[in-house]
Amino acid sequence: MTGEQAIGVMLVDDHPVVREGLRSMLRSAEGIEVVGQAGSGEEAIATVAALAPDIVLLDLRMGGMDGVEATGHILRAAPYTKVVIVTTYETDTDILRAVEAGAAGYLLKGSSRDELVQAVKAAARGETVLTPSLAPKLFRARLPAEPPVLSEREREVLQLVSQGLTNADIGRRLFISEATVKTHLLRSFKKLSVSDRTAAVITAMERGLLA
Repeated sequence: MTGEQAIGVMLVDDHPVVREGLRSMLRSAEGIEVVGQAGSGEEAIATVAALAPDIVLLDLRMGGMDGVEATGHILRAAPYTKVVIVTTYETDTDILRAVEAGAAGYLLKGSSRDELVQAVKAAARGETVLTPSLAPKLFRARLPAEPPVLSEREREVLQLVSQGLTNADIGRRLFISEATVKTHLLRSFKKLSVSDRTAAVITAMERGLLA
C-alpha cells in the first residue's frame, strides 16, 4: 500500500454469510476496499495470486485445507500479503500454529467493527494483530514444555535399572514387591513418553533426572 491507496482486503471463509458480514463491516471503512472473496483455502491460493491483496482475512477451520496450511501457501504465492486469521477458535495451539505459519494476526469473529478495521490497518502497517484476550494464550503456548517430574521412588527405580538390575533385584534392594517396581516403571515410561526400560533410562539421563 502506498500513499492514499486503499488497503485491498480479501475475505476467505467457507460460510458465505460470514464473508458477507465481514464485507458489510469493512464496506464503509475509510481507506479499506474488499477486493475479493474465496470459500476455501484452495480457492484462496489461486485468487490471491491473481489479486495480490494487501490483507487476507482467513478462517481457521474450513472444509479441505485449513487456514494454517493455506497461510503458508498464500504467503509463498504473495509474499507481501499479510494474513490475519479470523476465527471462533481460541486454543493456545491454534494461535501458535497460525503465528508460526506466518500469520500477521489472530482475531476472534466476535470482534467489533472498530477492532476489525483497526486490525486491518495495523496489519497493513506491518504490525502484529492479536485480540487482547488472546495475548496470554500466545505467551503460554510459546513457553517451553515443563520437564517431566519423576517421584523420588521412580528415580530410584530407574537408577537401579541403569545399573543393570532386574525388577526382582530392584524389589529386594528397595524392599518392595516386583509388581510395585513394575508400576513405578510404567509411570516413568508415561511421564517420559517412552515404551521400554532402556529408553526410559537414556531419556531420564538426557534430561538430568538421573545422576
